[in-house]
Amino acid sequence: MLPNRWNLPDLGFGVGLRSVHYDYILENFPPVDWFEVISENYLSQGGYSFYALEKIRERYPIVTHGVSLSIGSTDPLNFTYLERLKRLADLMDTPWVSDHICWTGVNGRNTHDLLPILYTEETLGHIVKRIRTIQDFLGRRVVLENVSTYVEFAASTMPEWEFIARMAEDADCGLLLDVNNVFVSAFNHNFDAKEFIDAIPADRICQYHLAGHTHKGTHIIDTHSDHVVEGVWELYRYAYSRSGGRATLLEWDEDIPSFEVVHAEALKARAYRDNAHAEGAGSGSAIVSTQKSEQQLLHAFANEYD
Repeated sequence: MLPNRWNLPDLGFGVGLRSVHYDYILENFPPVDWFEVISENYLSQGGYSFYALEKIRERYPIVTHGVSLSIGSTDPLNFTYLERLKRLADLMDTPWVSDHICWTGVNGRNTHDLLPILYTEETLGHIVKRIRTIQDFLGRRVVLENVSTYVEFAASTMPEWEFIARMAEDADCGLLLDVNNVFVSAFNHNFDAKEFIDAIPADRICQYHLAGHTHKGTHIIDTHSDHVVEGVWELYRYAYSRSGGRATLLEWDEDIPSFEVVHAEALKARAYRDNAHAEGAGSGSAIVSTQKSEQQLLHAFANEYD
């Protein structure tokens, strides 16, 4: 097991903060390790959403996760956006600032989508330079996430996993390994998901993402609209066996159920981690059940939280 390079904390098992759950959280303050927030939803620092976030921040660690950094764009860096992001990160005292390895627009237009990049030496140099500038400006470690993709560029000269590994080393940034995105892209592009994970420097991984998806038969769409499938859980266990403890976050963005359902899904990660520990120790009898009910998971965690 490797610590991450900067000894950033393993925050435990978190949930993406969504507005439909504000009231439940503020009324119950459930036993959650931490929350991740979409940065852009709070940059204005006003209204009920920001009030709720401030109240939640009083009790829980918060990590900011952006969707507009557009690290792969050819547009100049948007320092107005970065100034607002820095202010939010400072207020939340986030241990790192995360976003995606993609581009989201050009000529000042935001597509509000996470678009794939070209994996070439030229692109690598361009993105590395931008990451270094952003880290210096924010004064925090930037942690970047692999995205789900549905098309590839024929002109790419290296696989995605090689690009990401080299990017992290050259820019000295952290990585957010989205295991569901690896699973989705591996199916869509017919590559080996474990080969992808094996190529990622484990000491650069600061966080994991888990989510559900929608399988269309010929392709998979990263919808964040359902429970995590078994194949993604197994891939998470495999990744964890390489890296050891990292902050793990469950995303659920469409058809969002009750908070208890989302939290229980996040807590399943603990069972898969325990299994990875047991297998690493060579103790087959120590394998724990990953099929506990939502209420069992919530009750067990609540007892530890107290």
